[in-house]
Amino acid sequence: MTPEEVQQLLESTGAVRRGHFQLSSGLHSPVYVQCARLLEHPVHTARVADALAHLFNDTGVDVVAAPALGGIVLGYELARQLGARSVFVERDSGGKLALRRFALNKGDRVLVAEDVLTTGGSTQETIAVVRRAGGTVIGVAAILDRSGGGVKVDVPLRTLWSEKLDTYDPKACPLCQAGKPVEKPGSRPNKKEA
Repeated sequence: MTPEEVQQLLESTGAVRRGHFQLSSGLHSPVYVQCARLLEHPVHTARVADALAHLFNDTGVDVVAAPALGGIVLGYELARQLGARSVFVERDSGGKLALRRFALNKGDRVLVAEDVLTTGGSTQETIAVVRRAGGTVIGVAAILDRSGGGVKVDVPLRTLWSEKLDTYDPKACPLCQAGKPVEKPGSRPNKKEA
């Protein structure tokens, strides 16, 4: 899939929203990409997972790990297509990501699956959880990198669409300054504004 095809698929499923949003990173943005709107369609999910699988099909993936909630469906389908196990990390009672329901075998070759990357925070947390559990992270696969290549990880990062989508510190947000109400559509509690 080309980046343009991925963008069109996200647009046509209503995954791309425009307005004033607070992202789970705490940053504000005029664009929110809710990949769940794409992933609710199994045919579309299979298509993007197939494209991501082709980017990693020569790496010998044993397990696909995804952060809850957004990455679970994508991670499952990606694992299915790669012939791997599917696990997810989720927040514990202290708010930290953990492998609460699953275990890894020492040396499992793990691909981290993400729907959308903004700052890479949950991706870094997922990588750390996998490594503490004995897995070897061999890469990160994502539908969208909204940082336009700004997210840095110490393993190969391959995405279907990478574009710098505007984000603002809440203290300097032009949308806030214009008095536009902010929406918080993410699946996890937002970081507190400083």
